[in-house]
Amino acid sequence: MLEEGADRAKLRKEGLTAAVIDATFDVAPGEIFVVMGLSGSGKSTLIRTVNGLLEPTAGSISIDGQDVTHLSKAGLREVRRTKVSMVFQHFALLPHRTVGENAAYPLQLRGVNKAEREQRAEEALGMVGLAGWGGSLPSELSGGMRQRVGLARALASGTDVLLMDEAFSALDPLIRKEMQDQLLELQSELGKTILFITHDLNEAMRLGDRIAMMRDGRIVQVGTAEQILNEPATDYVAQFVADVDRSRVLTAAAVMERPVAVVGAETGPKAAHKLLREHQVPALLVTGRNRRLEGFVWEEDVAAAVKTGADRLPLSGEPVIRVTPETPLIELFGDAASSRAPLAVVDEQGRLQGVIPRVTLLSALSVPDSVDAVPSDGRDGDSTGERPADGQSAPDTAGAL
Repeated sequence: MLEEGADRAKLRKEGLTAAVIDATFDVAPGEIFVVMGLSGSGKSTLIRTVNGLLEPTAGSISIDGQDVTHLSKAGLREVRRTKVSMVFQHFALLPHRTVGENAAYPLQLRGVNKAEREQRAEEALGMVGLAGWGGSLPSELSGGMRQRVGLARALASGTDVLLMDEAFSALDPLIRKEMQDQLLELQSELGKTILFITHDLNEAMRLGDRIAMMRDGRIVQVGTAEQILNEPATDYVAQFVADVDRSRVLTAAAVMERPVAVVGAETGPKAAHKLLREHQVPALLVTGRNRRLEGFVWEEDVAAAVKTGADRLPLSGEPVIRVTPETPLIELFGDAASSRAPLAVVDEQGRLQGVIPRVTLLSALSVPDSVDAVPSDGRDGDSTGERPADGQSAPDTAGAL
């Protein structure tokens, strides 16, 4: 019916729900790929299709080059044991088993001997900050600690792919941020491939290397946080990101400008003065070999050097404020306020990549033109357009297309 042009509303009249429609994307090795959407958008159905809990009615799913769409039950179990681990929203711990036994459970199912699985479980618990808690029962742990056990269980299994379905949404805000920090720290060390489901936009922006925005079963945009903020593909996406704190999402690399007013350290005052006049700027950045930043010169100092016939540039005694391309904008305002010169964006070798004038920093925070309210038709914000509170996510139970 969809192929013939039917929409979701028409399908509902027939008693059918198309939970996921033409969701085409790929996730690169070592990437955190976040699927973001409101309740009813299809995101949980999507992840349950990826791990084989639901079978798609059309299309295919490939994990590490293997099509897992129509595997036998035995083949699917093997994929889950060796390639894919799941971290659930509500922990899914076995209450009668200790923390260590829960972390080691996937290895037990795989037939790993007791000594090895206990060692790997202990190592995984240490990774998530639960060293020494292996002998405790889940009931003795806080919610955040139990979620760490769930993460440790996934890590202990040693799979390359982690599927995380609203993994942190049941936690209070402070613990949730701690878990996000923990995940990012672990990812920097382990480089797992992660498919992360959330309805929290700030969480998506913070964690995702790329984000897929879902609405009514369809993926309406895939991109980095910066691309979705600055280049929303639809009015729906634009409205969705309108209230995001851009200063915490955008980085120096996203707003820096090409450093056109730059001179080499061997440039004479006359040439520098000519460049200042051409670009109508108060200062020039000075670079040495391989574009390594050495400092800057002010227009008045260059003019004085020309007047006195000096043959070298008079570098300012003020330090150049250097920032990395990954620095969030929120960390730049103090530096920008204390410096007359633009901020210099440099790489790990100290080579100049770009500059951020104060006016550019301020304009980067402006929100694009507002858009009309997004029309809705029942779910996915389709009744009120409101976003659910943390932990309030209606389950997706329909089949997937």
